[in-house]
Amino acid sequence: MSMASSTSIYRLEPSSIADAASVAALRHAAEVVRRGGLVAFPTETVYGLGANALDPAAVARIFTAKGRPANNPLIVHVDRIDRARQLAAHWPETAERLAAEFWPGPLTLVVPRAAIVPAIVTAGAATVALRIPAHPVARALLEAANRPIAAPSANRSNQVSPTTGEHVIRGLCAATDNLVDVLLDGGAASGGLESTVLDLSTDPPRLLRPGLVWPSEIERVIGPINCPEFAIADSAAALPSPGTQPRHYAPRAPMECHPSPNRSRLEDLTREGRRTGWLTLNSDTRDVPGGAVVVKMPRDPVAYAARLYAALHELDAAGVERILVDLPPPGEEWQAVRDRLRRGATITITNTSPKR
Repeated sequence: MSMASSTSIYRLEPSSIADAASVAALRHAAEVVRRGGLVAFPTETVYGLGANALDPAAVARIFTAKGRPANNPLIVHVDRIDRARQLAAHWPETAERLAAEFWPGPLTLVVPRAAIVPAIVTAGAATVALRIPAHPVARALLEAANRPIAAPSANRSNQVSPTTGEHVIRGLCAATDNLVDVLLDGGAASGGLESTVLDLSTDPPRLLRPGLVWPSEIERVIGPINCPEFAIADSAAALPSPGTQPRHYAPRAPMECHPSPNRSRLEDLTREGRRTGWLTLNSDTRDVPGGAVVVKMPRDPVAYAARLYAALHELDAAGVERILVDLPPPGEEWQAVRDRLRRGATITITNTSPKR
């Protein structure tokens, strides 16, 4: 264990979660959850900031630490399907089939909320978002705490989600005078993007946020779903799901997304004296202007998703003043990546006009 001011930081190896040091760390973190504190922990998607989901005062601490609007609901994490059922006023047959197929994993199911779930968790909505994470540290924490854990991403609201413990330390811990009581550092998150969120309270079910489970995979199990490419919720009302604000997942530097490699824009910004980062799918980065920070992104959509947030964190840490992104192509396999880029962008250039 090490200390960063008041935050207890434990570095755990997911492959040796049962060793004595890991067990002691998990017991401490579980006790913090039970007494109403905040614990940052890894999932297979991103790092979460967790509190006892059945304790309204503890959940309120999440909103304070993140600067999160009260109308933005939280996802509740559990360690078993029967515990998910207990938090639902009605557990649809579609939920049973999807849970059996995809849990533990990066799929969040929105179902009618049981009375036991505090209204603060759901932004007052009659539904609750539930999932079982796959990361061994997250599973071990849930088991040790013996509580459902409400957990959004462990970053300040609207900023880039953390995919490593170091991102949490440099971001949320540093920004909040260490309101985080414990950080369980379990290494880099393998998925790199937040979970898919599917609303089962509507007919047909509706995709609220694309993620690492693709629509075709869901439809293979339960049939057709309503699948908008880029859903935007009314930011003044209670949001149906995390991640539906028009502006979200944003790096500190203004970010532009372009439909194809835009070397001329990079050259223009460099001539203006702006230190610019470029996330590109283009394998040919010869003759890039001096001072530009180039990050070659994978052409595989799963690998790209795993790399995206880490790359944005790296560019912010490098002090770039502008970020250019080659927008990946349309298609189901790129839907989640395009969604995060478009929400994080200051400007998205389409084939017609910029979206501001």
